Parts: sequence; C-alpha cells; structure tokens
Amino acid sequence: MKLLANVSWVELSGYVASLLVFVAFYMKTMTPLRVVAILSNVAFIAYAVGGHLYPVLILHLVLLPLNCIRLRQMRAMVSKIHEASHVMTRRMMKKRDVLFEKGDLAKEMYLALSGLFRLTRVGVLLGPGSLIGEIGIFSPHGQLMDTAICEADGELGVIADEKVLQLYYQNPTFGFYLVKLGTHRLLEDYFNSRPAGVSSAQC
Repeated sequence: MKLLANVSWVELSGYVASLLVFVAFYMKTMTPLRVVAILSNVAFIAYAVGGHLYPVLILHLVLLPLNCIRLRQMRAMVSKIHEASHVMTRRMMKKRDVLFEKGDLAKEMYLALSGLFRLTRVGVLLGPGSLIGEIGIFSPHGQLMDTAICEADGELGVIADEKVLQLYYQNPTFGFYLVKLGTHRLLEDYFNSRPAGVSSAQC
C-alpha cells in the first residue's frame, strides 16, 4: 500500500499504458485488439501530458482517432455480413477439424460466429466476424487458395457459392465489401509470404 501511495498518477498511467500494449500484442482477434489499442492511446495521452512528453502525446493523439475509425469500420463490416445471415446454415466445428484444403473447389463461403480458424499457408488466425473462403469463390478457377483448420471449437455460418454471387449482384454494398476484403486479404498474403529482407522496392 505504501508503494502504491508513492506512485504518482503520471507513473500509474505509464504502467497502465505499457500493460495495455502487452495485452494488445497478446490479442488474437482484431476487434478486441482495437478496443485495447484505444485504451492504450488514452493511457499514453495521460502519461505524456503529465510527463510533458510531447512526441509521445502527438503520436497517440494521432493514433486515437485512427483506431476509433478502424473499430467503427470493422463493426460496420460485421453488421453488413450479419444482414446476410438469413441465407446461412449453421455448422459446428471442433478443434483440429479441417474446414477446407488448398486447391479444393470453393463451393461455400463461411462466417466465423465463434471459435478460431487458421489459414495455414499464410499463418493468419481468424476469429468471430471473419469471412473465410471468399477469395476462392471469385478466383478464376474457383479454387481455394489456402488450407483452413479449426484452432478452437466454434460455429460457422455457411453460404453456398450461388447465394454469395446472388448477394453480390443484388446488394452493391455487400459486393463492394467482398471486393475490398478480398483485395486486403490478397495483399496481406503477399506481404506475409515474401522472403525476409525483400523490400517493397524490390518486388
């Protein structure tokens, strides 16, 4: 108790900010990570104000609205996906179940409702709210580009490929979201798969 009494609010905010950064690195899904990042920004702002650390203050004053915008965008995306939930069937998955393998025909798209799913080739872990298998449906040969394995028991919403295409043409917002998501995933796969030491200027 005496130790805590000797700790100023500035030091305390610094400890809290550091702890939140550690927690952010531990998070496995994006929405909770953004929430923790926002809390970390607030704690760092308090720490920087009290300690007159102006570079730190400027950095987190910039990062705070950026993280808020990204969180809002992610929630909006998840909401749009759930609007299509009336055409979904449900499927339960157990840990170590293989959802699909690289090269399989893309006959379905999946929405993770719970659990965790790993794309093994690129090492990406997908949690609740994530779309899985959407790129394969729009690929030239209709084949899946990675292997997906269940890392923790969960439930999937399943949409047949013809329903996905129907939604794509009927709902421009949903279609645009799929295009953006697919492009982002392809870029993410590309940068994750580059050999170490290869800069973007070399590619």
